[in-house]
Amino acid sequence: MSPISRLASSFRLHCGVSLPNRLCKAAMTEGVADARLFATPRHETLYRTWSEGGAGLLLTGNVQVDRDDLERPGNVAIDRSNPASYSAEARDRLARWARAGTVAGNQLWMQISHAGRQSPWYVTRRPRGPSAVRLDLLGNYCTPVPLTEEEILDVIGRFAHAAAVARESGFTGVQVHGAHGYLISSFLSPVTNLRDDAWGGSLENRARFLLETVRAVRRAVGPDFPVALKLNSDDFRKGGFDNEQCLQVVQWLNDESLDLLEVSGGTYEQPRLIGAEGRAGDAVPVRASTRAREAYFLDYAEAIRKVARMPLMVTGGFRSRQAMEAALEGACDMIGLGRPLCWQPDFPRRLLTREVDRVERMEDRLRFAERGWRSPSSPYTVAKVLNAFGAQSWYYCQLFRLADGKPADLERGMLSTLAEYLRDEFRASRRPASR
Repeated sequence: MSPISRLASSFRLHCGVSLPNRLCKAAMTEGVADARLFATPRHETLYRTWSEGGAGLLLTGNVQVDRDDLERPGNVAIDRSNPASYSAEARDRLARWARAGTVAGNQLWMQISHAGRQSPWYVTRRPRGPSAVRLDLLGNYCTPVPLTEEEILDVIGRFAHAAAVARESGFTGVQVHGAHGYLISSFLSPVTNLRDDAWGGSLENRARFLLETVRAVRRAVGPDFPVALKLNSDDFRKGGFDNEQCLQVVQWLNDESLDLLEVSGGTYEQPRLIGAEGRAGDAVPVRASTRAREAYFLDYAEAIRKVARMPLMVTGGFRSRQAMEAALEGACDMIGLGRPLCWQPDFPRRLLTREVDRVERMEDRLRFAERGWRSPSSPYTVAKVLNAFGAQSWYYCQLFRLADGKPADLERGMLSTLAEYLRDEFRASRRPASR
């Protein structure tokens, strides 16, 4: 089989569903829900564009299972404690989103998530987490309130409920978000999970929340519906969830009927998920071979591949056909693409038809020099903050344009989009009722 035919070949999952090719539009937060946290016509426009763009699989941005703990304003929420969030109107909005996102015959899976301690202060002053360990990042987060065991069981039920609603609404699969420092990920980490009950302490206990959630989701959707998981290969933080622990968790997951495991890494403190570095004081050094590779987590995927019995997807950093083809030769089964599809949504189609061989790394065009003054109270230089948040906001603003049916605006600068993004975030923010 030639390399290009491998990219274009279909792939059959354990549940019996086939993906039309090996390219996936990875999950990216959209922020285009309405004030009730319902899906909107902007979701339909955005995902129709991506469906027609050629990827065999589309993953939504994180749909929240608790409307009080959002990752950001404008998340869609399916909250079983709030009947309005799965009312007839809400489900109709979801169904229209699902239809628009599958017009080209691709799969569209809903990513379901709980933001946990990474819900910003302008969304909630009472985020929930395994323990009262605050995210110390630019003063943007409050100290989380530890979940009781009853509340943990309730959250597991919320994931299962959201998965069932996704299937009923026409989405063709679900992905549980267990990475990037959100609630499930924070249970896995010994830095953020300080519990001394059955949900903390040993790795087996810290992984209990993840495993019970995956089981509940599978029960809710049945054996013939794709269930995927996004998992950190490493938190890249001293004392955190590391690659060795990840390998053990993957061995436990082998028994859980997963159809696809997406390998990622990093948290808000160490944002390797976007190719950025956090504060040096608690960072774990990245392998030299990893730094030299185009894809961020490929070395880790190769290690996971040796113990995993489920198919693997790697997301993060892919920009060239050569790197994707090489990865599919043995490291993984699917390639996840995120940021490139914010400004070139038809890149998968053009790649598969050999119209192009690579896409530009826009971060290189936008980047400021890493030199700059450092605040005495902060481990970050101004340039580092601007690079991380400015580039992120640039992609968000391109995504907003696609959702409005407009092409990307490559002339926009990073500072102007950062200002626009912050204005929109605070405008859309809401203060949920106290618990």
